[in-house]
Amino acid sequence: MADMVREVERKYEATDDTELPDLHVKGVATVTDRGHATLRAVYWDTADSRLAADGVTLRRRTGGTHEGWHLKLPAGPHTRDEYRVPLAASPPRTLTALVRSRARTEPLEPIVELTSERHTFHLQDAEGTLLAEVSRDTVTATRLGTDDTPTAHWTEIEAELADGPPELLERVGKRLRKAGLRPSRAASKLQRALDETGGTPPSSEPGPPPTPRNAGDHVLAYVRTQVRALVALDPAVRRNQPDSVHRMRVATRRLRSCFRSHRAVLDRSTTDALGEELRWLAAELGQDRDREVLMDRLLDHLAHLPRPLRLGPVRTRLHTYDRARRTRSRRSVTAVLDGRRYLALLDALADLLADPPLRPAAAKPAERVLARAVRRDTARLDARVREALAAPAGDARDQALHRARKAAKRARYAAEVARPALGKPAAKHVERTTALQRLLGDHHDGVVARAALRDLAQQAHDAGEHSFTYGVLYEQERTLAQGYERDLPAARRAATEHRF
Repeated sequence: MADMVREVERKYEATDDTELPDLHVKGVATVTDRGHATLRAVYWDTADSRLAADGVTLRRRTGGTHEGWHLKLPAGPHTRDEYRVPLAASPPRTLTALVRSRARTEPLEPIVELTSERHTFHLQDAEGTLLAEVSRDTVTATRLGTDDTPTAHWTEIEAELADGPPELLERVGKRLRKAGLRPSRAASKLQRALDETGGTPPSSEPGPPPTPRNAGDHVLAYVRTQVRALVALDPAVRRNQPDSVHRMRVATRRLRSCFRSHRAVLDRSTTDALGEELRWLAAELGQDRDREVLMDRLLDHLAHLPRPLRLGPVRTRLHTYDRARRTRSRRSVTAVLDGRRYLALLDALADLLADPPLRPAAAKPAERVLARAVRRDTARLDARVREALAAPAGDARDQALHRARKAAKRARYAAEVARPALGKPAAKHVERTTALQRLLGDHHDGVVARAALRDLAQQAHDAGEHSFTYGVLYEQERTLAQGYERDLPAARRAATEHRF
């Protein structure tokens, strides 16, 4: 497994004769000259620079204190998560897995070699703690894989935070700018190397997005945002980072819902097949997310149960039940993300954005086309909730309420697409349909919890343990379900009173 460090840094353009100013800014007691080092790095990417286009870098570096393979993923402004593994001849699988959603089936190959003559200074406090590191790099970049091997040369100043406060970089930056340095126009050395050797990658964000003009622009902007989220969350899911599976699953559902709600804009002969693949992916991801939701709910209810009602090793059995299901679902998720079907889906989504299957309605005013879709999905939601409330109590009503929950998500996501065009009315509709969706979601979670509690009670009984507590929790869930159903009519009215 790779080690991960959070990198927060700023880069500044310099010249060969640039001298660093005094770096004793507020909080810095000593500035220590750490001498010179030669760093050599070979950057790997696809032939069409897919990683660089997303601000991702994969390199093999020798020299200095951190030799090895480094993968850097964007984590915010001036911030990247850097994953490190020891030196090897070729890119380690640990790191190539984290870029698979971007590279997909394209092979990785060396594209740029950088040699940096680095002069480093450590900024320390009075106790000797390293607060930040400032280095002066004289860089030579060589483009690989071309007949003429173009090169580029430049000098830059890099300020990287260590254990200092975030505002320290602002103070250092102010001192550097006062000395005549300006922030670098390139986000990374690789980006500058590609720019200056004629290898500028097709940027996923070439500048501020254009203002949407019609219905097609709004729908495609929403699709693009969700595809980016899907791709960017892949490494987090592989690393089992908190809430990553849930967020990735939401992105798949938003995409599928968008395709279904806006068939007047995007041709369903293309999007229907994509929607089915997105449904498959959401279901695969759901195994892990549903487990998380279930265990959080049961453990929370158990914690609030009076101690006299907690008989037997209930918490231990809950954790054992969760652990068995987690091991199975984690293996399943990783296999899905490594599979051809998932990569083919990502390729198909990229193709859709590159050549959108727009219908005539895409060129019409967004206000009219998108509002019509929201009204249609809201009417569908209203009918589903009415149908559920009229169903007999028990399994029939539970299933009908689950269908209503899906309809609430679709109405909410349709309004999300329309919000930039319709403004406050759409924002209010998102808020109200979200509240209804959560109510229906709580009801569904309770249905799932009751089924799990029956299984747990049977397991406890077979093991000779008390099963009383599971019965108490089961009855608690039944009472909660009745409360959710009482609140539904008011929530339905609020969510379906749209004004567009």
